[in-house]
Amino acid sequence: MADSHRIVAELGRPETPDETAARKAESSRVYRSSQTVRNLVAALIVVLAVVVLIVLIVPRGDVREPAAIDVASVASDAASSYGRTVIVPDVPGSWRANSARVAGDATPTWTIVYATGEDAGFLRIAQGFDADTAWDARLLNGAAADGSVTIDGIDWTRYRINDPAAAGNISYAIGTDAGTDRVLVYGATDAKTAAVAASGLTDQIEAMREDTK
Repeated sequence: MADSHRIVAELGRPETPDETAARKAESSRVYRSSQTVRNLVAALIVVLAVVVLIVLIVPRGDVREPAAIDVASVASDAASSYGRTVIVPDVPGSWRANSARVAGDATPTWTIVYATGEDAGFLRIAQGFDADTAWDARLLNGAAADGSVTIDGIDWTRYRINDPAAAGNISYAIGTDAGTDRVLVYGATDAKTAAVAASGLTDQIEAMREDTK
């Protein structure tokens, strides 16, 4: 009967059982390794395909900022709803109104929030309908009066903000009467910027004061 063992050229004789087993084991290892490489390459191709697909379907172009709020239009609607004068400040064109609305039940409050563009600060102009100085304190987390400042002939009470972080990042605030209402100018801002806003309210505050005489 012929010898069934494979003759290995390098050996010049048939393989021993141990050599046959070792050869088969090495062959299996090489096969498994090649399969792993194929799988890795296939996975990378799939990942690249997904990335390309995402790039193709995601909209490109500049993200447009939402349209600026028309403060005068919103104020006109509020004035009609509440039957009273609602202030519309004359502020620099570079300031952006991010919010303008009336809120509150006990003391309805018309508030405009401006991004002034200076060190990411913000400034609020608030009008409390039929409010008193207690309203100021509520909006300013209990801040106390700290002297006064005159802007365009209008005397404004200046408030001391001891801890801006605890006061909603408010660092400066001034308030004054406008007829039966109170007006506050406050926010993460400084005296110079607040004075610009206050100057833009002078004529309206004077007119509201005249109406109540």
